[in-house]
Amino acid sequence: MKMRIPLLLLCGILGVMSTTAQTNVEKAREKMNEAIKLMDGGKPAESLPLLEEAMELDEDNLDIRYEKSYALYLMEDYKGARDILKKLTRKKNIGPNVYQMLGNTYDNLGEPKKAIDAYEDGIKLFPAAGNLYLERGIMEMKVKEYNKALGFFEKGIEMAPAFPSNYYRAAKIFCTSTQEEVWGMIYGEIFMNLEPNTARTAEISKLLFDTYKSEITFPTDTSAGVSFSKNAVINIQFNPKSGPEGLAEALKHMKVPFGNMVYETTLSVALAGERSIDLASLHRIRTNFLEVYEQLGHQKKTPVVLFDFQREVKAAGHLEAYNYWLLSGGDKVAFNHWELANNEKWESFVEWFGEHPIHITEENKFNMAKY
Repeated sequence: MKMRIPLLLLCGILGVMSTTAQTNVEKAREKMNEAIKLMDGGKPAESLPLLEEAMELDEDNLDIRYEKSYALYLMEDYKGARDILKKLTRKKNIGPNVYQMLGNTYDNLGEPKKAIDAYEDGIKLFPAAGNLYLERGIMEMKVKEYNKALGFFEKGIEMAPAFPSNYYRAAKIFCTSTQEEVWGMIYGEIFMNLEPNTARTAEISKLLFDTYKSEITFPTDTSAGVSFSKNAVINIQFNPKSGPEGLAEALKHMKVPFGNMVYETTLSVALAGERSIDLASLHRIRTNFLEVYEQLGHQKKTPVVLFDFQREVKAAGHLEAYNYWLLSGGDKVAFNHWELANNEKWESFVEWFGEHPIHITEENKFNMAKY
């Protein structure tokens, strides 16, 4: 004989079940967040019991399973992490980080081919995931296939222009090579704007300064040379007293490729009157560069998001502080002296910079293939 449950009682039972289920979901999320804090604090083993409890409370939450794989990864249990991640790839509603982590586990297990397959499977599903192009490029770097690595880093820049790490890797390869440093200078500066306060930022700051110093020469008292591209070494004669205006007018109608002529020629003109490379002279050179680039009409013909941002910094009155910050890693003593003498300028720039980051979109993004 079936028992009839009164409607009001049935609604009450369902309401209690719903409330309990919701409470379990919330408890699971809380336990997962506690586990994440433990992992961030260097205690992955202590996070595992919490993650197990969270999975029992909410077995459908894939984030908890991912976090467990990450805890195992931190504990160097790569096989355990791999097994969880392989199961996750068969689920819907996962993100590119699953494929990144799976590839990393295979790499640590000494299986590079499977690592590459994982990254490439992820790229097929998530073509705009900058982290997957990064990992794929790193795999090429491990076997010293630097041109192939650059291809992945630059594809990552194209597909995920706000993701900083591909700029970082590309800048290091270009600036430490003997050719096409021009791209490294631009990628490196964009990287520093996207990631302005890390150890990597200081590394790239020094790299940019050192590259300026090595690739700009002064053969005579009235000439300057720049060599940022394999296709040309530009040597320009100038009158140190006249400034860049005369040469800018003469070069205005030149139709030349961006890398080996537009950048180098503009920079050469901007060197007028300089005889050495240091933070102070580089500030003047970079200020002149912006003016000459615009005088030559390149800003209209060859717009570059980085140069647009520099013009914004200049319009706000912060170009000096910006240039000193950008290249501070090359001469920390000189930067400290400048900061002490210009504390108000510096503080004003820091406040402005925090509120006005570079804005890179699909429309204005920069990558070498465009130029």
